[in-house]
Order: sequence, then C-alpha cells, then structure tokens
Amino acid sequence: MKYLSICVINFILLLCTSITLLLFSFYFILTELTFFLEWEVVSLNSMSIVMTFLFDWMSLMFMSFVLFISSLVIYYSKEYMSSDVNINRFIMLVLLFVLSMMMLIISPNLVSILLGWDGLGLVSYCLVIYFNNVKSYNAGMLTALLNRIGDVALLMAIAWMLNYGSWNYIYYLEFMKNDMEMMVIGSLVMLAAMTKSAQIPFSSWLPAAMAAPTPVSALVHSSTLVTAGIYLLIRFNLLLVNTFMSQLLLLLAGLTMFMSGLGANFEFDLKKIIALSTLSQLGLMMMILSMGYEKLAFFHLLTHALFKALLFMCAGAIIHNMNNSQDLRLMGGLSLYMPLTSSCFNVANLALCGMPFLAGFYSKDLILEVVSLSMVNMFIYFLFFFSTGLTVCYSLRLVYYSMTGDLNCSALNVLNDEGWVMLKGMFGLMIMSIIGGSMLSWLIFLTPYTICLPFYLKFMTLFVCIVGGLTGYLMSKISLFFINKSLNNYYLSVFLGSMWFMPYISTYGIINYSLKLGMNVVKNFDQGWSEFMGSQNLYKQLVNYSQFNYIVQNNNLKVYLLIFVLWIMILSLFLIF
Repeated sequence: MKYLSICVINFILLLCTSITLLLFSFYFILTELTFFLEWEVVSLNSMSIVMTFLFDWMSLMFMSFVLFISSLVIYYSKEYMSSDVNINRFIMLVLLFVLSMMMLIISPNLVSILLGWDGLGLVSYCLVIYFNNVKSYNAGMLTALLNRIGDVALLMAIAWMLNYGSWNYIYYLEFMKNDMEMMVIGSLVMLAAMTKSAQIPFSSWLPAAMAAPTPVSALVHSSTLVTAGIYLLIRFNLLLVNTFMSQLLLLLAGLTMFMSGLGANFEFDLKKIIALSTLSQLGLMMMILSMGYEKLAFFHLLTHALFKALLFMCAGAIIHNMNNSQDLRLMGGLSLYMPLTSSCFNVANLALCGMPFLAGFYSKDLILEVVSLSMVNMFIYFLFFFSTGLTVCYSLRLVYYSMTGDLNCSALNVLNDEGWVMLKGMFGLMIMSIIGGSMLSWLIFLTPYTICLPFYLKFMTLFVCIVGGLTGYLMSKISLFFINKSLNNYYLSVFLGSMWFMPYISTYGIINYSLKLGMNVVKNFDQGWSEFMGSQNLYKQLVNYSQFNYIVQNNNLKVYLLIFVLWIMILSLFLIF
C-alpha cells in the first residue's frame, strides 16, 4: 500500500501543477507575455555557467498537457501495474521521463535541450526493456541506436553554433536565417527531429517500442518523446520555411503518413495498430509544419495527445482483461462485456477519425482545409487526403474486429469493467477528448479561421472520411478470404504490414555485412595466419626452448665435464700449433 500511495500523491501533485500552468498559459496568451529567465548556476572569476528558461504561452500550455496526461497515466498505473513488485521504480522512471520532457520544453538553449533530449532517450530505453525479455531488449536497442543518430546531429548543431556568440538559438533565428551556418544548423536540427519523431527512414523503432508497459506507451505516443521532434521544429520553424529542406521534409513526412496508414490496415496487433496511427499523425504534423503553419501543427499536437493517450489506456484495459493477449482476431463483442471501456475507446477512435465536434475534428479539418487553400502539387495533396482516408479505414477496422461479433478467445476468460481506478483515468481523458479541441481552438486562434473554398473542396475531407470508413468495413468483411489466405496477396500484405521492410533494413540490413566481415576477420586473421605465425608459433618456440633448457639443467654435471674436456682439447690444439 505504501507504493500505491506514491501513485496517488504524484497524481494529485501533477494534476494541480497542470491546472496552474494552463491558467498561466491563458494569461500569457491574452497579455502576449514572454518570460526569458537566466539563472547563474556557477560564477568563478571570469567564467560563469548560466541556465536559461523560456516561458511563453506555447511552452506553458504544452507543459500543462504533458503533466495532465502523465498524472492520469500514473493514476492508471496504480491498478494496471499493481502486480508489479517494482512499481516504485516504475513510477520513478516515468517521473524522470516527464522531467526530461519539461527540460526540453522550456529550454531556449541547444545545450540544455540536449540534456532533456538525451534524458528522454536514456529513460525511454530503460522503460522499453522494463519487462526484461529478449523481445524488449531487441526493441530497446533498436530504439536507443536509431535515436542516437538524432543525438549526434544535435551535438553537431551545438558545434556549429560556436560560429555565434551563444548557444541561445532564439537570439539568432530571425537575423541569421539566410546565413550558411544557420542553414546547416537548421538541417541538423531537422535530422534530429526526424529521428525522434520516427519519420522515414527512421520509422522502425516506433512500433518496436510497444514492448514497453502500456501506461508508458500512452505517455510516449501522446505528449512525450515522439512529440519532442515536432516541438523542436516548431521552435526552429523560421529556418525551414521556403527552403529545400522543408520540401524534403514535406515529401518524407507524407510518405511516412501514407506508409503507416497502409501498414495499420494489415496489422493484427492491437498496440501496434495504435502505434502506426501515431506515426501517421506525426507525419501529418510534420507535413503541415514543413509548409510553415507551426500554430496548426502545435494545435494538432495537443488535440492528438488527448485522444491518443486515451486510446492506449483503453487498449491496456482490454489487454488486461484478455489475459495479456494483443491479437485483434481473438477479440470480439467487447462492447457487451466492457461497455464503459468500449465507450471511451470509441470516443477516442472517433476523435482520431475527425468526427465533427470531437477534439480531432477541429485540428484535422482545419489542417486539410488549409492544405486545399495552399500551393501544393497533386502528389502531396493526394498523400494528405488519401492518408486521412486510411486513418478512418483502420479505425473502423479496429472497431469492427474488437467491438462486434462474438468473443473468439477462451470461454472461461471473464471480461468486466471492474477496474475503477483505470476507468477514472480514462474518463478524465475522455472528457478532454470531447471538449479539448473546441477549447484549444478558441484559445490558440484569437480570431477564428474562415476558409473559403469551393463546395467540392470544402466537403472533400468528409467525403474522404466516409469512403475510408466504408473501405475499412468492407476490407474487414472480406480480408479473411482475399488478403490472409490468398497467395497472390500474401507478399503484398507482408510488404505493407512490415512498414515497407524498414524494420529488416534497420536490423539485418545494417548488421548483416558487419557481422559477416567480423566472422571473416576471426576465421582468417584471429584463427588463421596470425594465429599460426603469432601466438601459436611463439608458444611452440617457447616449448622448444624450455625443453632444451630442461635437458641442460637435468644434465648440468655431464654438460659441465663435456665442456671442460672440449676446452682442454681446444687449448691443447692451440699449444701444439
């Protein structure tokens, strides 16, 4: 009970802090305030170490959302992780995770950003390998190594910032944006953001990180870790607008969105489908961000955080009740057995699809209408709208498999809604998933957006969603016959379901040649001619020398007399001649 009280205390503290920060962010928006604080940590002779913090409406609002979601996740963990003897350690790791995210949010300095950035990477590794099995070790290593690419890019950006007088990038963005050094820094920051937010070709770690406990997944996929890259690019957005790098990011993010949407339609792992949906939404945020609409990206970031955390918490409750099974095909009729959890799950799914007047609608509909109004080519326009259709498609497929029909697992498995602690956590997020979008749209956009479009373009989003939903329903009905059992479509489904073979490229593709090279080096060098000419040869020579020495020492009197006789003979020869 001592450990469970820690969950409740943390929940209350984080929730109170979240509400306070949200109220402050309201005040900062209305008064257009920004606080830039400098704290002198050490001052020694002429040297001083100064920490800088940036408090504006964006950082305060993001922090309040992170703390709100993490408070509910910790409260949810009280019951979900109750059987874990190390729940104390788990809560501490989650708090470290949140602390690292806070550090990243309020830092206007590249060095202090790196502290939060690396903190997220390190703690996420500890959380992914939390269950201590082979799968989680592999997933943790893939997560850590792919994120190290971004860490190195950030370190190189810090090195390039030495061209200026300080690491406080906020001083230089406006004035130096056309400077060559600043363009290099912007490119490196974009690379770092792409690894952290899992854009192509670094996407494979995101579904692999599902090896972590479900409360961690709810936190990681909503407001921390994967959103760190988006947030960093929102801050550095001035460097990207109207550059070649922004066009490249637009293309890669569009392909990420398309690839993850297709992959989710061929997946049967409940958590992996939701992970791929996160990847799809991250692609959407990156695309609109690369077009220069950072406020829209931030708006979708916050609304997405609410319903995505709720989706994972509902998935966790379902997995808990399904005796730790994540296979979608074993589920069915859950709305009869778990009505409250199913209600939360369906609200989150509808918000993800962009159902009118739920949280996701306000941001997704606005983003797609702005895209219709912008100067983009047909391919990018297709990626935006087709991927949105795919989102509705896999969401309806998910609901079809889990909520309708009959339960396909053991009849002795008892399903119920008895987890009141988990349900309270889910209800808190469900309320925000319903009202959060409208609340944020009133706050962030002080004057409402009015986008005038032709009739067909205005209703394009709704049309795409309806077609996507129908496709998802029909695909679920006929998939058993035409996708899973048909040999012709088998290879296609493997290709699409494995994220275009990206996990294999990230693992076997990278390590295969180096391991083969290592094997050849060991076989031909370590155990080959170097062994024969080196250590083994040396050993043989030493054995021979020691044997000779042994013979000499065993027969030393004989040898001594023999040498004496030989000496006399040589001496006599000299005397004769």
